[in-house]
This record gives sequence, C-alpha cells and structure tokens, in this order.
Amino acid sequence: MALIVQKYGGTSMGNATRIKNVAKRVKRWHDNGNQLVVVVSAMSGETNRLIGLAREITNNPDPREYDQMVCTGEQVSIALLAMALKDLGLEAVSFTGSQVAITTDSAHTKARIQTIDDKKLRAVLDAGKVAIVAGFQGVDEFGNVTTLGRGGSDTTGVAIAAALKADECQIYTDVDGVYTTDPRVTSKAKKLDKITFEEMLEMASLGSKVLQIRSVEFAGKYKVPVRVLSSFDEGTDGKFDDEFRKTVGTLITIDEGDDMEKAVISGIAFNRDEAKIALLGVPDRPGIASAILSPIGNANIEVDMIIQNISENGVTDFSFTVPRGDFDKAMQILNEQVKDDIGATDIIGTSDVVKVSIVGVGMRSHAGVASKMFQTLASENINLQMISTSEIKVSVLIKEEHLEKAVKSLHTAFGLDREDGESKVAGL
Repeated sequence: MALIVQKYGGTSMGNATRIKNVAKRVKRWHDNGNQLVVVVSAMSGETNRLIGLAREITNNPDPREYDQMVCTGEQVSIALLAMALKDLGLEAVSFTGSQVAITTDSAHTKARIQTIDDKKLRAVLDAGKVAIVAGFQGVDEFGNVTTLGRGGSDTTGVAIAAALKADECQIYTDVDGVYTTDPRVTSKAKKLDKITFEEMLEMASLGSKVLQIRSVEFAGKYKVPVRVLSSFDEGTDGKFDDEFRKTVGTLITIDEGDDMEKAVISGIAFNRDEAKIALLGVPDRPGIASAILSPIGNANIEVDMIIQNISENGVTDFSFTVPRGDFDKAMQILNEQVKDDIGATDIIGTSDVVKVSIVGVGMRSHAGVASKMFQTLASENINLQMISTSEIKVSVLIKEEHLEKAVKSLHTAFGLDREDGESKVAGL
C-alpha cells in the first residue's frame, strides 16, 4: 500500500464533469489499496474572477482581505470533489488550509509555509477515507487566512507529501509530463521519463510553466519524489507498480549520477517575459552597479541578465533585463532617479526580446556545450544580445522574431527531436 498525494489544477477541476472525472480517478487509486490525500486548486478562471471583483472595488486592496476573498475558490473545489467522491460510495473529508493546519508566516498574498500538522490527515487516512485539502492557502499565527501566491497549490501538494513522507506527489495537469521544450513550438518535442530537481528548477525559472518554482525548491529540499502527469489520460489504473513508475508521466527526482549523464542537455526553455534596458556612457567606477540597480530593486522589480561592457576612456555601457510588465516603470525610475545622478549619456530599451536557455546536468562533465549552442544560432543568422550561464544552463537573449527558429534548431542540434514528430499535449 502506498501513500500518494495527488494535486489537481484549475483545468482538471474546470467544471462539474471534470470534477467527476477526478473523483473516478481518485477512487481507482483508492480501490487499489492506496491511501490518498488530494490537493485541489480553484476551478479554472475562478481566481481571476475574484481578483477582478476586488479590482472593481479598489485598485489597492487590503492584503489581508484580499487573501480572505481569493482563497474561497479552493473551498468550493474541495467541497465539490468531496461530494463527487461520496456519490461514488467513497468516504472523503475536505479541509481548508487552516483546518489542516498549514501554518505560514504573515506575508499576505505570498506567504511561506512554516509547519504542517498532519494529525487530522493521518486520522482520516487511517479510517480508510480520502483527505481533500485546499491548495494555495494557509493560516498565520494570528489566525488570519494567508495565500501562497499564484500557482501555490503545487507547493501545498509537495509540502503535504513531505510532512506525510508520502511515497510520491503526483501533479496532474493538462500535459502528460515534462517535455524537452514546448510542443507548441516544435512538434518534435519529446516527453522526459525523468528529470532532476536541479534541471526542473532551472527550467521552471527560465519559463517552463509545468510546475511552480517554489514547489520544485520544496521538493528538492525535502527530497519528495514528484511526478507530472495528465489528468486527461485515462490510461492509469491506480496501480503504483513498476510499470507505472517507468512509463507514466515524468518523475522529478535526485541526480542519479552516471544514468543522468547520458543526456548532455535535457531541455530547452524560453521566456517571452523579457525586456532589455541599457544605460550608455556610464562612468566606470566602484558602486556604479549599485547606484543603477538599487532603485530598481527598491521598486520590487526583479533584474535577470546583466552585462557591462569593457571600459573605454573611463566610461562603459551597462545592460540588464527586467520583466516586460515592469519595463515602463523601470525606464521611468532610471530617467528620473538615476541618469543624471550617475552622469549616463542615454538610456535605451526594448521589449521585443526573448530568453532562450539550454538546461542539463550533463553540462558539468561535457565541454563545448556553450560553443555548440552559439554555433547553431549563428548558422541561423541569429544575433546574441546577452549571455548568462550557470553550472547546468546557458541562456541567451535574442530578438523575439527568432524564437521559434532558435528553439527548433537547438532542439535538433542537441539530439532532442522525436522521430515521429508527435505530441501528446492536451488540446494540441
């Protein structure tokens, strides 16, 4: 008998029919002798609807009241799923985050989990019932409802799996696993049987939307086996056996040494949410980077790629990237607070750029990966505007118009293409 934590997102819980389908899947797993904790998100579109209502009232909603309101979407989901399971003859008990209790800090809208009391969940499981938990939410030490930020239901699922020492945390979504790249860009993308926590964390941070970044961090820290699989694939019969472990979805796990080194590159990620800003004619002196970036950080704007040119005659150019949504705000701050103070001659920027990255733990033991990436892009006449690297990834900033060509050429160059050129992503 295995203890499984399953998480279903908003698409899986999108309407009454899909909720009933989730209930049937959960029952299959339970009927095969497994203990089940099910974490669910709000029905697709519900959180956005609630946020829209808040915005109709005020452009600056109180964070406590915002959390109090927005968490209600998950409360609807847990109750509906419990009803569906009981209608199938399977006893289930639903819990809000505070009822479990999932204790967090008091950072409303972006709270972090501190502790999970597993007593109630274990009591339900020991009684042969299914426990259903609202994702995305918790409670602080003062009894206030908190939320973990958008996508926080993934983190809830992984955290509960860690607390219960579950055999596996299964994240059900609208894709049947983690792919070498987005199949909507190239039909030759292939599903990975497994990927390391490190690789998944890089891919999530670089633009892959399969898993929320914090959930991957949590899984890696507590070594929780996480499997990504499709809620629309009826092929799983609820047996947690060797065949299931080897063939279904993508398992995110620890680095497995030589076995993982067989693939130099595991995937290609890209992020359209990029804008580039350059300050020209900047004095080349100590403290100049801080003078430029501190006002940006104080405005809660994240900076990603950074490059400084070689100094000529005591001046240099300083470039960096920010999220597109913060581009105008960042330009305003630099023009009003920075340019004259540091003596820059000009500030220019553009939002027609994207970041493309290759990711793989095999890069640690293989030389020439970066040069192969650069040669491949050069052969497609794609100019590189910025470059950044880490131990297991190389990222480049290019014009957005070259995105598809860049991803396809790199995917082929690093031997990631599917021979049949088919994708199993729902809706494609």
